[in-house]
Amino acid sequence: MSTGQGSAGNVIAAVCSFFIPGLGQLVQGRVLMALVHFVLAAVLWLIFLGWIIHLWSIIDAALFKPRG
Repeated sequence: MSTGQGSAGNVIAAVCSFFIPGLGQLVQGRVLMALVHFVLAAVLWLIFLGWIIHLWSIIDAALFKPRG
């Protein structure tokens, strides 16, 4: 979908992860990573530390560089 860091695809993915952790990774086609971000954020929001995973999800989506 995207060609690398700073591309429109990564910006869209980062915005998606801003609203729902893991959604940006899902948009990029990284299903396992999307599930990890979503589950960790959900569990950690129960103890008010979900914002850490939420930020990680946004940054990960924004900086993703596809291999190849």
